[in-house]
Amino acid sequence: MLKKIENLEELRTRAFEHCNQFVVDRLNRIQFQIKELEEALTSETKSSAGDKHETGRAMIQLEREKLGRQLAEQERTQQVLTKVPQNPNPETIGIGNLVVTDAFLYYIAISAGQCKAQGQSVFCISGATPIGQLLNGKAVGENIEFKGTTTSILAIH
Repeated sequence: MLKKIENLEELRTRAFEHCNQFVVDRLNRIQFQIKELEEALTSETKSSAGDKHETGRAMIQLEREKLGRQLAEQERTQQVLTKVPQNPNPETIGIGNLVVTDAFLYYIAISAGQCKAQGQSVFCISGATPIGQLLNGKAVGENIEFKGTTTSILAIH
């Protein structure tokens, strides 16, 4: 069960910071991997081993393209995060809300895993996730049903 929540505003702020750090860390990791691949591609260029050389270059190029797609996706996620309201509507659930249910705490922004703050676990989820879609537009006192379990909404911040 949930522990006593001391400060919903602080908890929501911490969840937002967690999401932001999640995106920054992923962007940095992808950019580092791209840099490493570009260095590997440069060293492959200096080699001249025929078919083996061409295969190596092609594999590096494919990996670079994959990382490029991941980078673009993380940049889109970062853009979504910049549009998350810092003072969302506390009446109905939407982007930027911290949602307290009888089972879990959710922060609706981006899918960024679990954030720990004030001795609580907050699940940072996108509004596009199945739970996010069920919560969207709901108010305090309403229920959602997910995988056969009914969950009550206790607070929105």
